[in-house]
Amino acid sequence: MEDRARRIFGNEISPKEYEKALRSKAKYARKYGDDTAANYPAKLVDNACLYAPLGVRDIRVAEGTGDGAFDREKGVIVGNIRMGFGHYRISIAMASAAHALGYTPYWMDLNSYPETTCTKVIGAQNELYSLGSRLSQRFWLFNKLVWEPVNYEGFRKLSYNASDQKNAELMAAVFANVPKDIPLIGTHVWPAQAALHAGMKYVVNAIPDNWPMALHLAEGSVHTIQTHQSYMGYRILNGMRGKEVLRPMPADSLVYTGHYVDHELVANLEKDCAARLARKRNGEPLRFLLTIGGAGAQRELFAAVISHLLPAVRAGRAALYVNVGDYRKVWDELTQTVDGLAALSAEHFDDWAETTRFAADAAEGKVEGVHAFYHHDIFEAVYCTNLLMRSCDVLATKPSELAFYPVPKLFLKRIGGHERWGAIHSAELGDGTLECEDIPHTLQMLDLLLDEETLFAGMVQSILTNKAAGVYDGAYNVVKLAMGLKNGDKKDNLSNK
Repeated sequence: MEDRARRIFGNEISPKEYEKALRSKAKYARKYGDDTAANYPAKLVDNACLYAPLGVRDIRVAEGTGDGAFDREKGVIVGNIRMGFGHYRISIAMASAAHALGYTPYWMDLNSYPETTCTKVIGAQNELYSLGSRLSQRFWLFNKLVWEPVNYEGFRKLSYNASDQKNAELMAAVFANVPKDIPLIGTHVWPAQAALHAGMKYVVNAIPDNWPMALHLAEGSVHTIQTHQSYMGYRILNGMRGKEVLRPMPADSLVYTGHYVDHELVANLEKDCAARLARKRNGEPLRFLLTIGGAGAQRELFAAVISHLLPAVRAGRAALYVNVGDYRKVWDELTQTVDGLAALSAEHFDDWAETTRFAADAAEGKVEGVHAFYHHDIFEAVYCTNLLMRSCDVLATKPSELAFYPVPKLFLKRIGGHERWGAIHSAELGDGTLECEDIPHTLQMLDLLLDEETLFAGMVQSILTNKAAGVYDGAYNVVKLAMGLKNGDKKDNLSNK
């Protein structure tokens, strides 16, 4: 196993920081064990939610069920973890694109193998991240002094990557019986790092967000990014060791691809945009989609938005989708907080067939009132938003991974400083608003979207313009790149221009 923590793209890590990385790995090994020599079996089962629409099969590790018949010719592994919903959402986009291109997508969630050291280490860090996200929304001082700096500058440091690389060595065992010649797309850096430590031959590291951070580096993989701003920042490892000028990433380690978006959304984009403009012209209710993230934060902000929209819902000027993901408690709290919400709402809870039917009907038909969605299953919780995006008119979301999707967006206040750059990018492309950093500005933007046509129609037109320029083709391009690595043509018609 190559030691990837001593130097990163030729930049030496100081002895002090390297020792810190060694201590980090040793701490986790003491607490959760070291199963590096384990020979875990790898089995395949159909994904209960995503197999039917996207052909996704799960890779199960350390289990006795399933089969081991990997498609060595057309298989592509999407390596991921649940840390919030964003990384799962990127994974779904990759699986969707792979399926559309004729490949077989395999889903490998390193946070789903409870017997392994890998999952124990990731789970512990995921719990801390979720707790931090929630606390940041409750306590402004914690957000200002801890959460924003950690997400903005702490994860940016090259030394942080050194510790992650050592920790990822404890994650490699889950790949013991995964065929090493199947391309892997990591939608979080830890699966990409772990795959490289395990000897996987063709690894693509699909980087999220629009703020370059050393957290996302997996040297040995081909890194893909969604924006040109990110390309420039990652290429020179900008600010990753203060003002020091670092050795840059090699040109063949970094590729601009465009936004990671599901095939179903890209393929139906023109049709869905035409329907949005027609609904606005005809005076039909403007459909808002509010989606709670995987950390379950921002419920107070959601309550303010819903309260402001309910009069317009009653008047037939607005309709509302609320997806609380797998956080049923959030919906219960919203109905207790917002007067009249429960009486206006139709609940679509834990009935996936009914949810998919509603989403399909809404794309073609009329929608009124409030529709609430909750699904205990994590795949259904995340994919629900993807399905509802086709028929919504405005997506109200913090500027995380949803900032890159081709639907008009109203950006709520961020959770973590790195997210601000997603809103900036979207506003510059014209398909989203500025980040509304407080409730009054959020409500102002709601009224602009409801009461006039200029802002909304401009976003729709920008989406069409961006589609023509290939901005939303990133998922296709990442899959082509991954398969191109195996076939010997590394860039596979991609360019960094």
